[in-house]
Amino acid sequence: MSKGYIEALQDAILHMHGCESAYAETVPLKESFEGKTAWAGDVEVFDLIGHPTASQCYAWGFKDDAEKWQYVAVLQVPPVDSPRRAVQAYIVSQRKKTANAGGQQ
Repeated sequence: MSKGYIEALQDAILHMHGCESAYAETVPLKESFEGKTAWAGDVEVFDLIGHPTASQCYAWGFKDDAEKWQYVAVLQVPPVDSPRRAVQAYIVSQRKKTANAGGQQ
């Protein structure tokens, strides 16, 4: 994990959630769905500074199909209470987006 990567995640947290953050730890994670790896990588945990409802945020980045970096920042608010739950919530939200986009013409 590079300093630039952590700073990019902190910028994403500031942009998405409107608060500063401080790096806390890295949690390696592998999430499976229907017997297949749905996501594997490191989740960065950040302590939030001045957020009204959450004290932590879980964040990670990935390259999309166009090789452009995309960043995800999920607040620690119920039911999200761990890096694993953050990844699960993201996977569910992406599946819903895909399903909704597939139904539109």
